[in-house]
Amino acid sequence: LISRDYAYQVARKLSILKSDIVLATEGVQTVAYLKCQQPIVLWLDTLTIALVDYYPALSNICQETRKSIYNIEKAAIDKCKLLIFTSDWAAENAVKHYQVNESKIYVIPRGANIELKPGRTFEEVENIVKSRKEKPCKLIFSGIDWDRKGGDIAVGVVKQLNEMGFNAELTIIGCQPQIKPLPDFIKIVGYIDKSKPEGESKMRQLVADSHLMILPTREDCAPNVLIEANAFGVPCLTTDLAGIPTVIKEDINGKTFAFDAEIKEYCDYIISRMSDYPRYQKLAMSSFNEYQQRLNWDVVGKTAKQLFMDLL
Repeated sequence: LISRDYAYQVARKLSILKSDIVLATEGVQTVAYLKCQQPIVLWLDTLTIALVDYYPALSNICQETRKSIYNIEKAAIDKCKLLIFTSDWAAENAVKHYQVNESKIYVIPRGANIELKPGRTFEEVENIVKSRKEKPCKLIFSGIDWDRKGGDIAVGVVKQLNEMGFNAELTIIGCQPQIKPLPDFIKIVGYIDKSKPEGESKMRQLVADSHLMILPTREDCAPNVLIEANAFGVPCLTTDLAGIPTVIKEDINGKTFAFDAEIKEYCDYIISRMSDYPRYQKLAMSSFNEYQQRLNWDVVGKTAKQLFMDLL
């Protein structure tokens, strides 16, 4: 009933607006039962069906709910001329669960959701990377859901690094975990409101000052913070799951670790890269290059625009 009401509201708007395409970016409910002349495009991180029994909130749901999810998503997909996903994993799930024709699917990672100076140059980011002192190694964790994002693993990594005699610090953004006792090498910043200029400025500075982002997430689709880190020449250490490998490429803009990787594996990688600082700097600039070539909204927008034009 809700999806049908959404469709009615959208149809009313379309009757008084001149639009060439209907683009849905926040789920399928608005278009599942929509009747219109314009081609419909879905642009999503993933379909909900892929999250069933993956995210805790969508585990142990009844068969009726599963059927409802399937029917609504199937109706929306059948109406669409184009499906854009932010990762190969999401695209593969669309084919697996709904047998979508691959010719209807296109993968475009999202851009960084942080304001950056227009026309940012390679030299500017190179100066940011060069301004980072070799020691201590500064790690940054950014996530609101401490447990789901693997915050405890990040803490375990920085603790073990210091126990191994490798000087490292961890800055935690987005949450206020209870870490007792709190070591001197861990700094908890908490939530930063990027919608405010002072919050965005603080976020930019904290990321730019860091050597590496660490996000050993347990459940995710394609976290945007990884892209934001790359925008500042910060490589990312994260988990090889879901859509993350579409964003983070091995030793190009970071590294993905197995879900059950030992803390020592993270430590060994960090030490190997940071002990050869020119090698680290090369990885940092390669990370920015990934942002510049495929993980920014200018590139994303141009790619999407061409796909939209091809529908008309």
